[in-house]
Amino acid sequence: MLDHPWLVEPDTALALVILLDQAPRNVWRGSNAAFRLDPLAREAAMSMLEAGFDWALPKDRRAFVYLPFSHSEDLEDQALAVLMCEERLGPDSDNTRHARAHMDVIARFGRFPHRNAVLGRTPRPAEQRYLEEGGYAPGSKRPAKTTQGQS
Repeated sequence: MLDHPWLVEPDTALALVILLDQAPRNVWRGSNAAFRLDPLAREAAMSMLEAGFDWALPKDRRAFVYLPFSHSEDLEDQALAVLMCEERLGPDSDNTRHARAHMDVIARFGRFPHRNAVLGRTPRPAEQRYLEEGGYAPGSKRPAKTTQGQS
């Protein structure tokens, strides 16, 4: 568990999660540095869950607590993100829909193909096809349409 002075109450803990998860993605967009603090963001978010701090937040802020799990390339983290979103934000929320879409990508590829270039990873043929067909656009309102036979 992450030991940080901001993890003592819900609002400051949330600020830490946002700082670790969202700031790098915006400051270093297009660079591998955008993902550098993901492990710490995940630890801070887990600390919030263990303390029950997410329940003390309004739903619109609570969603940020679950993002580090949804941003992880670990399938267990993805499952936790989906579970938390379904239970604590609602099964039909936009956040839940995006969490499910993220989990589908990780279940299928074991990683996020759209990160390959900035992380210096060679795309696998199936990942390349997925990206060429539109893939999942994280900033969009809905996941890209899949062709028949794709899941």
